[in-house]
Amino acid sequence: MANAVLVVDMLRGFLEEGYPLYIGAKARRIIPNIQRLLEEELARNAKIFFICDRHDPDDAEFKMFPPHCIAGTAETEVIPELAKFSGEIITKRRYSGFFDTDLEAKLKDLKPEKLIVCGVLTNICVLHTVADARNRDYEVEVPLDCVASPDEAMHEFALEHMEKVLGAKLTR
Repeated sequence: MANAVLVVDMLRGFLEEGYPLYIGAKARRIIPNIQRLLEEELARNAKIFFICDRHDPDDAEFKMFPPHCIAGTAETEVIPELAKFSGEIITKRRYSGFFDTDLEAKLKDLKPEKLIVCGVLTNICVLHTVADARNRDYEVEVPLDCVASPDEAMHEFALEHMEKVLGAKLTR
């Protein structure tokens, strides 16, 4: 049984300068690690899902965050460094890749051995996706060198929460 890799929000709007929620050069350091992870997992016949933020122009989330990743804009595109990998796009409008998407149905059909979750931001969309995956009884791994957040304290909190409260396995 193959794994499923959930690549969360590795989008131009978060990882390229000039967009309202660009999270910084430090977060870009995970890109080569995610490339290696995808190469290894695809060689093992894993299924890749790109979980992508995509909002309507009047999304309620914009009461908390600046407008970002609006449908039809370049911000919603997977970064070029990862876009070459074959994977399925799952668009989301909230923090979790499971909320109001067809990810759950696709995973039920696939029956993966485990979910490997990577991407940004560790303390928001990665954390909420991991929580929802664990609430659905999936075995979840989070490679430490494949997640990032610009807030180091929140990044560390999220990792500890995923491991100690949610039961996700943190890997190197």
